[in-house]
Amino acid sequence: MSQKEHQPVCITGFSGPAVAVRGNDIDTDRIIPARFMKCVTFEGLGRYAFYDERFDSEGSPKGHSFDNPRWAGHPVLVGNANFGCGSSREHAPQALKDYGIRAIVAESFAEIFAGNCCSLGMPALTLTSADVQALQEEVESRPGNTVSIDLE
Repeated sequence: MSQKEHQPVCITGFSGPAVAVRGNDIDTDRIIPARFMKCVTFEGLGRYAFYDERFDSEGSPKGHSFDNPRWAGHPVLVGNANFGCGSSREHAPQALKDYGIRAIVAESFAEIFAGNCCSLGMPALTLTSADVQALQEEVESRPGNTVSIDLE
């Protein structure tokens, strides 16, 4: 039986519509609550991304941007400062990737979270606070507009 050879992938850029997730210090428990981490694989974790912020105790939607038809399914997430802080659980970036996020732009990231994102081929990019604010406002006022990320 042969093993698949893993070739490194060079990501030179990415384009797609974005979703803003506002707030500083969004920790990994908010991204994926611990009770959903009892899994053997990461497949299917996307449905639990931001679960406690998206749904009430009855399972009814609370109006999170991930569920708003204007932004749902957009592959670029625009966050604020210290995104992905808290525990070093790999499940958080895995849940975002499984949800469909392909790149994250924020003011800053927890170091381990950013490393886990990059290991998944999901760039974690930083901008100044003013630039993030402007991008979030643009994303919210013009849903569906393409955000282009050039990594070269």
